Amino acid sequence: MIEISNLSKEKPYEFFKGYYEKAFEAKQGSIEAISISSFNKMLNEVESRYVNLKYIIGNEWTFFSNYRSPKAKDFQSHDQISALLYWGSINVQIRLKANIYRSSVDFSDKHFQSRSKEKNALAISSSQSELVESYSEVEKSFNNVLSQISKDTQRPDFWGGFTFVPYYFEFWEGHENRLNKRHVFKLREENWEEWFLQP
Repeated sequence: MIEISNLSKEKPYEFFKGYYEKAFEAKQGSIEAISISSFNKMLNEVESRYVNLKYIIGNEWTFFSNYRSPKAKDFQSHDQISALLYWGSINVQIRLKANIYRSSVDFSDKHFQSRSKEKNALAISSSQSELVESYSEVEKSFNNVLSQISKDTQRPDFWGGFTFVPYYFEFWEGHENRLNKRHVFKLREENWEEWFLQP
């Protein structure tokens, strides 16, 4: 589930809200799973991964991660991303393009304090995407931290939110005979332009 509040009244957000509500009613699994693609300048490669989209507040979309992770380094060197949601229960895909930045310290602190002790133990114990000899080493590190932290443990400065603000939406509806509907919105000089694409 995505926590949505004060959602923008702009047209693409109204479309998003409608699709989200339909998918939620259809009991879409992992409705918050969103694919984030970033550009790695050093390797000259595009990287993609799924993350849990936690919040949409106004026009700001936020997920959380390790600030030392490969994706965090990608965002720092190239702040443009593309994102993708697919809700199979209603056969709808939503493509986004956006600029991304770190969430505020206060917002990240507040979210960290709302999480379970176990999730926070993992955030602290994991050197995300670093090589490890075995999975048992991951478990050992996690259990060690879990035994030491409390609900009042402070958020580590290497973990927090990433927020992005979309400037492009494509709403794709799958239909029979591949007669798919593609509805696009793009922000230009504070106004949303709207058009349709061939399937």
